[in-house]
Amino acid sequence: MGSVDRPVIKRTARAILLDDTPDGTQIILIKRTKPGCHPYWITPGGGVEATDPTVVDGLHRELSEELGGKATALVSAFVDTVPYTHHDNGDPAHPHGVKVQHFFVCRLESMDLSQIHGPEVDDPHGEYEVVRLPFTREGVTSVNVVPPGLRAYLAANIEGIRALLAEDLGR
Repeated sequence: MGSVDRPVIKRTARAILLDDTPDGTQIILIKRTKPGCHPYWITPGGGVEATDPTVVDGLHRELSEELGGKATALVSAFVDTVPYTHHDNGDPAHPHGVKVQHFFVCRLESMDLSQIHGPEVDDPHGEYEVVRLPFTREGVTSVNVVPPGLRAYLAANIEGIRALLAEDLGR
């Protein structure tokens, strides 16, 4: 007897956003501090909306909103599937639904924090702080990066993630 697929209730697009600087490669993260909770760090990105033609288009929109940013060389790198039982649109929740998070490795092309806009700015629910960390095992494990599966993936694959942006992959 086979298992039944769980319905995908929400999809997100997130960037493992790297920037090569004179001090080495850095990863761009967003430090989230919500009232009454410990801080955590997330990759830029968010929910794919019905108006986004593709998941990648959703990522570009999110980077513009959250960072005033643009990215290049997007490569699908990691997918995280987690239980997700509520709807943002008021519909009844599905008790066995999941959220699928698509993570793309990409290079930072530009970022202008004075251009950020969208829900995170209009109704912030706590603090959003754009931070840079060294893209090393020590850097990505020095803070509480969520989801935990992403943190483990980053820590175990620094070299492989950099290799995804190599010029000779034939993209």
